[in-house]
Amino acid sequence: MKSGSNLERLLEKGEFVVTGELGPPKGTDVGVVREKASMLKDNVDAVNITDNQTAIVRMSSIAAARILIDEGLEPNMQMVARDRNRIAMMSDLFGANALGIRNMLCLSGDHQSFGNHPEAKNVFDIDSIQMIYMVKTMRDEHKVICGDEIEGDFKMFIGAACNPFADPFRYRVHRLAKKVEAGVDFIQTQCIYDMKRFKEFMKQVVDMGLHERCKILAGVTPLKSVGMARYMAANVSGIIIPEEMIERLKGAGKGNVASEGMKIVSEQIQELSEIEGIAGVHLMAIEWEHRVHEIVEMAGLLPRPKAE
Repeated sequence: MKSGSNLERLLEKGEFVVTGELGPPKGTDVGVVREKASMLKDNVDAVNITDNQTAIVRMSSIAAARILIDEGLEPNMQMVARDRNRIAMMSDLFGANALGIRNMLCLSGDHQSFGNHPEAKNVFDIDSIQMIYMVKTMRDEHKVICGDEIEGDFKMFIGAACNPFADPFRYRVHRLAKKVEAGVDFIQTQCIYDMKRFKEFMKQVVDMGLHERCKILAGVTPLKSVGMARYMAANVSGIIIPEEMIERLKGAGKGNVASEGMKIVSEQIQELSEIEGIAGVHLMAIEWEHRVHEIVEMAGLLPRPKAE
């Protein structure tokens, strides 16, 4: 065990894991975190805590992750390269570890121009691949990257993201390979709708043996409406939504689109579970935490295995 986290334990046992996601509030309201946590508890094995997603100021991922621990859930703390240099990253990682956080996701972060402070200066002292290597060095060599010894223990299960659908497609698997070489333990992908293209990607992953060196969790997001599907397909980088899926939503009829979206995502989860190299799913419900139980139940993944 590299971290002592429940997520790592389940993946090492070969369980098909389910991770969820929670966006902290745009302020100090702890009740928002606790309410979302109550909807996710017993339905997922770990919960991503986003780090100022879309470059909008929110409660820190470290603070929200600690609240999650207090609520009896295991957090997967996200950290973006946009906002911190390496000194601040390592300092925050020491603090997170001291607070009991054992999983993290290394990300580049959305550009600040997307958020509510577009005039802010980005940092990007190191990128997400270098961040992976930094955390691995801290954990395995017990040193910060300048070579100084770490005082006390440091444990972390290291994750990163992967977008199988960005162009050029042929380079996607090689970027994943770089993260594997840097020392990533698990990967969460961008949300998947184009199953045919994703299967092509996973064949490349398996052919290169990358699935044997890290655990891959396939990202899924339920479509709440036809408008949401159209918007994501047109405006979100790396999202491909087949037209037949949109037509299926339209055909569900008024008042039934959300239910059809949940049915589609539950079917996707079942299909993903049969793809070689997939160790679980990352369910990004996006302010739909109250439907997570229903989706996971429809996918046949309840009850979740209990933490030790």
